[in-house]
Amino acid sequence: MNVLLIGSGGREHAIAWKLAQSKDLAKLFTAPGNPGTEQCGQNIPIGVNDTDELLKFARQNKVGLVVVGPEDPLAGGLVDAFEAAGIKAFGPSAKAAQLEADKAFAKQLMRSSSVSTAEGRTFDRFSDAKAYIATRDEPVVVKAAGLAMGKGVFVCDDPADGILAAERIMCDKKFGSAGDRIIVEDKLLGEEASILAFVDGRNIYIMESSQDHKPIGDGDTGPNTGGMGAYSPAPVVTDDLMDQITREILVPTVDGMNRSGALYKGILYAGLMITAGGPRVLEFNVRFGDPETQPILMRLKSDLLEVILAVCDGTLDQVKLKCDSMPAVCEVMASGGYPGDYQK
Repeated sequence: MNVLLIGSGGREHAIAWKLAQSKDLAKLFTAPGNPGTEQCGQNIPIGVNDTDELLKFARQNKVGLVVVGPEDPLAGGLVDAFEAAGIKAFGPSAKAAQLEADKAFAKQLMRSSSVSTAEGRTFDRFSDAKAYIATRDEPVVVKAAGLAMGKGVFVCDDPADGILAAERIMCDKKFGSAGDRIIVEDKLLGEEASILAFVDGRNIYIMESSQDHKPIGDGDTGPNTGGMGAYSPAPVVTDDLMDQITREILVPTVDGMNRSGALYKGILYAGLMITAGGPRVLEFNVRFGDPETQPILMRLKSDLLEVILAVCDGTLDQVKLKCDSMPAVCEVMASGGYPGDYQK
């Protein structure tokens, strides 16, 4: 089978590396790819959001499966476009991708599905957000509601800093239209964990746990990034805790999405805070995490292409995943100045 992988990051290199090991793979194309993916197949100079050109290339090269890495093309309906063209695509529909693309939608879904998360409010106007934050005397978390490449979250121990964060997002347009709406939440205390699962609309198959570290500085200090490193497994996630996460978070979330008319297929990523009162959701992502994917796929011994096709076909219950018991770690190297402005 010829496979087209969409994306250009370290995550896509890890996915390409694993797909290239499949006995069922004929050719692997990555658009646009990077020097790492070039070692696993052929890079194609087409942007991730250029749907027409991607479709044209897929038809000309007899691509049987498209695997979408980043969130932008998922939210933009790339999976819908390929499925409409009769080509299998791995990832959620644009409607289902709202779970990541619109944090206000995700918050409402969690409320309606009784999924534990931080208390929070949504604001469309800076003046209202400012007035609300000014009444707080506890730490707050301010989030851009739209897609901000993992950098749109500000954890503010002083509510005054929360007002400044809201101003940067809503007035200074630090994240563009992604910051037209913000979420202001209570700060949760505990240890973070990332739980990724394959979902075929009906069945959920959970991967090995992981933990990523977003702050730029040593000791989890400084502004948030897209992720400075990750390891798998996360010791904080015990077998009993994983059962609880499955029962109280993953299952009701998938059920809630399906009830809303957005059949969920692809990867469901739950970013969690393991608090004294149990696991609570910080965020949902609708794709492989970066950098969590790197250590998780390094440990995966099963055929990734086989699992992805099972998700597309709705036969995930017929798959059995095997993982290496040895831990794995990914460390990110970034340009000086990141996540702010830096020389490219």
